[in-house]
Amino acid sequence: MKERVQEVLEKIRPSLQADGGDVELIDVSDGNVVTVRLTGACAGCPMSQMTLKGGIERILKQEIPEVVSVESA
Repeated sequence: MKERVQEVLEKIRPSLQADGGDVELIDVSDGNVVTVRLTGACAGCPMSQMTLKGGIERILKQEIPEVVSVESA
């Protein structure tokens, strides 16, 4: 599961890097909750919660239906 999540994050990463940010996979729990850390410009951005839920979580759930939610570390 962790490998599948990492593959999807690799697809998302260029969009974040274009804005000076990045995403780092921290963990995938037994309950399929993904924990990530937004870094770079994304770390202090007021829109980071929207990026996390509306972007990263939406895409991960679309690509991997088993994902329950995405949380920030």
